[in-house]
Amino acid sequence: MEQTRQEISHAIAQKLTEPAAPTAICNARRIDAHGIQEHTWVILENNVITATGTSDDEFEAAARAAQITPERTIDANGAIMVPGYVDIHAHGAWGSAFDDGPEGIEIARAGHMWHGTTRQVLSLITNPIDVMCENLHNVRAAMQVRPDVLGAHLEGPFLALSRKGAHDPQCLKDPTPDLVSTLLDAADGCMRQITIAPELEHGMSAIRTFAQAGVHPAVGHCDADYDTARRAFDAGATLMTHMFNAMNGIHHRKPGPIPAAVEDPRVTIELINDGFHVQNPVVELSFGFAPHRTAFVTDAMAATDCPDGHYLLGALDVNVEHGHARLVSNGAIAGSTLVLERAVQRAVLELGFEAPAAVEAATLTPAKAFGFDQPNPVTKAPLGLIAPRYAADVLLLDPNDWSVQHVWCAGRQMR
Repeated sequence: MEQTRQEISHAIAQKLTEPAAPTAICNARRIDAHGIQEHTWVILENNVITATGTSDDEFEAAARAAQITPERTIDANGAIMVPGYVDIHAHGAWGSAFDDGPEGIEIARAGHMWHGTTRQVLSLITNPIDVMCENLHNVRAAMQVRPDVLGAHLEGPFLALSRKGAHDPQCLKDPTPDLVSTLLDAADGCMRQITIAPELEHGMSAIRTFAQAGVHPAVGHCDADYDTARRAFDAGATLMTHMFNAMNGIHHRKPGPIPAAVEDPRVTIELINDGFHVQNPVVELSFGFAPHRTAFVTDAMAATDCPDGHYLLGALDVNVEHGHARLVSNGAIAGSTLVLERAVQRAVLELGFEAPAAVEAATLTPAKAFGFDQPNPVTKAPLGLIAPRYAADVLLLDPNDWSVQHVWCAGRQMR
């Protein structure tokens, strides 16, 4: 199986460097943040969606105009068509982590691509500063050749010791100006997000500096109260890292950071919808807290889509049992084995969410968090919708179980 996955990883990496062939997809049920449309077709050309509609005559005319041959025309046979999923917080898959160098990035990205995540911000775990700098260099290099890599998310080292979760306590730091500059220099523009505990001595100043540099600070792994979180958002933080996890919960006399994020329209809220990090009643309740601002994330570690067993998270030993990852040392939750395919399936089929809202949480909302829902220097075409001028990131799903059957990223068929 490992050999097969390695071959798939290499094939996906190769396809991403090849020109995208014009493709037509017809007879699909489109679902995105704008709603549901039956009997839909799309034309994919030059990495973008150039046309879409419902009329058979218009489809034939559009396919002819794009000079699309019959072998490049796919009849979806009523499958669900959604935009490619966008994960802004994940660490790995298929036995590899994004901290594991170029090969680790290739394998882990393939694992998520196979399950429909066409674009991803690569999360890097807390490590010694020099190691984190090298890992940032690797993400930057991957961005030069892979359109599916959106940049890096540093989950650490500026976290509260009391809320460290599965992060190495020996590597945690206060975000002093010299360390902030070191990481920004190493990133060379590839850093999209950094999780910071704002109550740290230099927390607020670091949030301001990162925000001014174009990075999106996230409040998380923190002991912050409500007022501190509000100040952090006013200082430039625009995200909340995996709401409920590694932070103070909601208390009627000590509100904590969650209400501060919910009430602030500038903030995108991450939510791990696996029923384990956040159990179903709270997922259902919290999804209504901030409509159109709650993004499904996976926090997936290397064991994702792998058998139970022993794995590493950074330098820390992890045991995975029944798909749940915990540190060997103290039993702390050590990320997840979730993929966005499963998060959307759970939302629609198990929790009863409206389909467009569930899809939005895995597509348009995470794209909006970094301005990728608009034309931008990183993705060029916007992400998150099935519409003309948007990126040609398209999934076809089984209408019965919402499993991913076919994947296009930037117009290239990955699966």
